[in-house]
Amino acid sequence: MGDGGYKPYDNRNMEKPLSNCEAFMTLLKCVIGTGILSMPLAFKYSGTVGGVVMTILCTALVIYGMQLLIKCMVESSRRNKCCRYISEGVGCLVDIILCIAHYGYNVVYHVFVAIHFKELSDIYITSSDLRVVCAIVGLLCLPLFLVRQLKYLVPFSIIANVLIYLSLCAICYYMIKGLPSLGEKRMLPLNALDVPIFVGIVMFATSSVGVMLAVEAKMAKPALYLGWHGILSLCALFVCITNIIFGFLGYWRYGDNIAASVTINLPAQDIIAQLTKLGIAFAVYFTYPLSGYVPIEIIINHYLNKNNQLKHPHMIEYILRIAFVILVTLNAIAFPNLGPLVALVGAFSISLLNLIFPCCIEICLLYHDSYGRLRWKLFKNILMIIFGTFVLCYGSYGAIRDMIQDYSCK
Repeated sequence: MGDGGYKPYDNRNMEKPLSNCEAFMTLLKCVIGTGILSMPLAFKYSGTVGGVVMTILCTALVIYGMQLLIKCMVESSRRNKCCRYISEGVGCLVDIILCIAHYGYNVVYHVFVAIHFKELSDIYITSSDLRVVCAIVGLLCLPLFLVRQLKYLVPFSIIANVLIYLSLCAICYYMIKGLPSLGEKRMLPLNALDVPIFVGIVMFATSSVGVMLAVEAKMAKPALYLGWHGILSLCALFVCITNIIFGFLGYWRYGDNIAASVTINLPAQDIIAQLTKLGIAFAVYFTYPLSGYVPIEIIINHYLNKNNQLKHPHMIEYILRIAFVILVTLNAIAFPNLGPLVALVGAFSISLLNLIFPCCIEICLLYHDSYGRLRWKLFKNILMIIFGTFVLCYGSYGAIRDMIQDYSCK
């Protein structure tokens, strides 16, 4: 994309950078979580064959958009003056959407943990209201969320990865046990309007834009993050295969009775199932500060302490972190409905951050150069923008529609 001597990677100076292994583990943990547990629900909307094909396509599209976004960010930094007249306004818009997206992720994580804690509480302690459990989860999340350095969260990521993969293996056992005839399951979507909801869930299960950007920004060797054999691509391949296996088996086993999270379909009184739910809940609990790290970092470094003018920046950050947890807790108490929430967050945030924005940025960067032979890059970007807009509008519409229908029945 043009020439120049300035190399952004050579001018990075980070405190406590992440190694390649630490970056991979953190990235894997931030992606493998509640989203994969909703993949069987996604296959309910898409059918078996449609789910496999569209999961591959959506994953490839999302990761391509993520790589394109990072490449455009590096190129914009290298050029230094590119789009300088609108950079402040556009940067603010992206910051807002990133904060909203990761705020939504945290609400989903919060509700997920609360649902599983409530199930176990109902069995062993006493019947409890989900909203009360959401409030208790908020108090439990607060100490972990006060950890400021991303590097210090790596041990939690490792523990969470172990817990979630052990739990996923146990869930696979329950899904394989007593499988019905595959011929009874739909192969393709029943309704065209269900496709954007499927896409929204897959996007939620595949990408966490802010954490992906944060990991790249904190790496000791960021040049190894991109490319066919880069850390991001390897993680995406692993996640795609896991999502397909999990979504396919879950829909095959439970069919149209599948819940928003497949863990809800596990036998409530079975000890192994209870331990599985507890392991998944703690794994997602450890993910909470990883996702919340992004909006806190943006608010502090981009706005409150942009020029290092704060006298007590750490104290301000701690207050902001406490306020963030309180706000997420109140939101979870108000709307503790997991399924449509996952689809809405995925359709709204990922369509903008992984599809629409990267393509718009590349169009601007290539304006004075070349869009390739027969302007294929221009047409490619336009098609991705159209698709992203479709997912944004219809995916959000479908999720909000399901929310309204759910709450109107109560």
